[in-house]
Order: sequence, then C-alpha cells, then structure tokens
Amino acid sequence: MRPLPLPPAAWISLFYLFYFALVGVYVIFLPKMLMLSGYEPSQVGWIFAASPLMRFALPFGFRRIGGVRTGHYLAALGLTVASTLAFFPALERFGCFFLLNLLYGGAMGVILPYVDTIALRVIGRERYGRVRLWGSIGFMAIALWLGKVLVDPRQSLVYLAVLAALTAVSGAVLVRYEHKGSTEETDESAPAGRFSLGRYWAFWISAFLLQVSFGGFYNFFTIYETAHGVSLETTSWLWSFGVLCEIAMLFWQGPLLRRGDLLGLIEISVATTALRWGIFWLWPDSLPMAFAAQSLHALNFALYYTAAIAYVYDLYREKALAQQFFLGITFGLGGSVGAVSAGWVYEADPNGLFLFEAVIALLSWGTLRIHRLRKARHG
Repeated sequence: MRPLPLPPAAWISLFYLFYFALVGVYVIFLPKMLMLSGYEPSQVGWIFAASPLMRFALPFGFRRIGGVRTGHYLAALGLTVASTLAFFPALERFGCFFLLNLLYGGAMGVILPYVDTIALRVIGRERYGRVRLWGSIGFMAIALWLGKVLVDPRQSLVYLAVLAALTAVSGAVLVRYEHKGSTEETDESAPAGRFSLGRYWAFWISAFLLQVSFGGFYNFFTIYETAHGVSLETTSWLWSFGVLCEIAMLFWQGPLLRRGDLLGLIEISVATTALRWGIFWLWPDSLPMAFAAQSLHALNFALYYTAAIAYVYDLYREKALAQQFFLGITFGLGGSVGAVSAGWVYEADPNGLFLFEAVIALLSWGTLRIHRLRKARHG
C-alpha cells in the first residue's frame, strides 16, 4: 500500500477542521435561512430537533447488530454528502426537508464517534486535544468568514455541501488507520460482556444532565446577555473568547490527561460548570464576571469532552459503539431536552434561567460522585 502524503495526525486534523466547519454552517446560518425561506419558528424547531434525536436513537440500533463497522461509516460519509445536496430541491417542502435532516443527523452521528475512536487509538489521549482543536478553529473560522461574505442566506447551502464533501474525503482516508475493518477491538482491561448502560448508569445520567444544563447557554445566552444591557457585538466577543479558551485548553491539556485520573478531571469540569452558570445568574450585567465565566469553557467543554471520551474509551470493549452512545446521550438527548427545558424556564422566569442550569449541573456532579463510589465498590 502506498504511503499517504500526510501523517495520520494531519489527516485527522483536516477531518476535524472540515467536520466542525460543517457543523458551524448548519447551526449558525441554517436557522436564519429557513426563516427567510418562509418557515415558521415551530417548524425550525422541529428541523433542529431531528438531528440530535437521531444521534440518540441510532446507537440502540447499532447495538443490536453488533456495533459500528467500516461499511456503516463509509455509508454515513456518503449519506452526509447526498443529504446536503438534496437540501437544495427539498427546501420549499417542510416534510421532505425534515426527513432529510433526520438522515443528515443520523449520518453525522455515526461519523464523529467513529473518527474519535480512530484518533484515540492512533494519536493517544495526550495528543488528542492538539488535533481536536482544529475543529474549534474550523467552527470559529467559518462563522467569521460567512458573517462577512454571506449575502443571500441560501448560499449557506452551497457551503454546507462543499464542506460535507471535504469531510467525506478526509474521513474516507482515515479508514486506512483502523484495524480489521472495525473500530471495535478487544481490550482485556475493560469489563467483559456486551455493552451495557446499566453497569455505569450514574455516569451516563451525569453526562446527560450536564448537557441538559448547557441548554440555556447554547440557545439563550445571546438573548440573556443583551436583555441585561450587553451589546450584541460584545456578546459575540464573549462567544469568541470562550472558543479561544477552549482552543488553549485543547492545546495544553496533554499533561493533565497523561496523569491518568480521567474521572477526577471530569468531576472538576462538571463542578466548574455549576460555578459558571451561577456566575451568570448572580452577575447578569457584569462584563468582567461574564468574561470570567466564559474562561471556564476551557474546563466545561474542552477538558470535559476529551476526558469523557477517553474515559468511555477505556471503560468499554465495544469502543466505537460506546462513543456513539456518548454522543447520542449527551449532544443528542441531552441537547434536545436542554433546549426545550431552557425555553420553558426562560419563558416563565428569564432571570432564573442560569440558576436552573446551575442546579442541573450540580445534580450532574452528584450523580458522578455516585458513579465513583459504585465503581470503587464494584469495579
């Protein structure tokens, strides 16, 4: 087999760059395009509930057939490209567009955990952050670029299709770095038996609750800050500052992960998430406190995500399936429940939104402590 012109880490970096730039176009610019195309707000809500719900549902299907295989992954890459191309003729028909978003969300939900598994094997958890940070760069770069050059919001569909193709090409190359046609490998240090959510139920509840607590931030942070006198431009800098802190943590987190206490890092990340939401609640109109809270994004997202997927990787033998469940339960089910619950709370009491999120984050930390105690007792 001819050697590839780039090392594995470079191909994985390229994949993350294109994948998260694709995510950026989808979550930042597609909602506006749909509204300008005549969609009702409720219809937009249904469209953007489709993708996370598919991420949650798919792992249960793959569990029944023995895990995610190479063919499934390659098919998901092709389906991502096909669905983004099909968005063009389907845009005027809500039903067709909704179904295509189900397919798109399902495909994207297969791709990322599969590549995360390859990345953790090929480059290791110590170097993972320095590769994964290219995803954050891609997300921020596409947001800044399209924010300047986008004239017709429908042009975002062109960027979506092009980035889907680049994601598919870079993702297909990574198949060369897996083993025996599957990312499901034997790990003698992991518990025996088939994948089980029940064995470590407290960990999975904690992961779900943490993502629920992010619902107010992802969906209402801009509305919350501007309602308390912070300008829209300044709020955008708060978003960007959080991403920059995330990138810095991804670059320098290697020594923390090398020490091996992944569960301890996860606990710190969850505890500081509750602190972050508490700051937003206590000082909603203080710009210095808002920047201080945003600096915690380095822990709450960057360190948590890397430590959590590395922990799940070590915990189970069926590694790609476990990563898919992690994505589905957190950004899938947790993201959906978080968005809906945050909407209800904000409508009832806007000033109490981040108090609610802080309480949810504290519950996440409490169930994580239960997981540590159960694991120490039962293994």
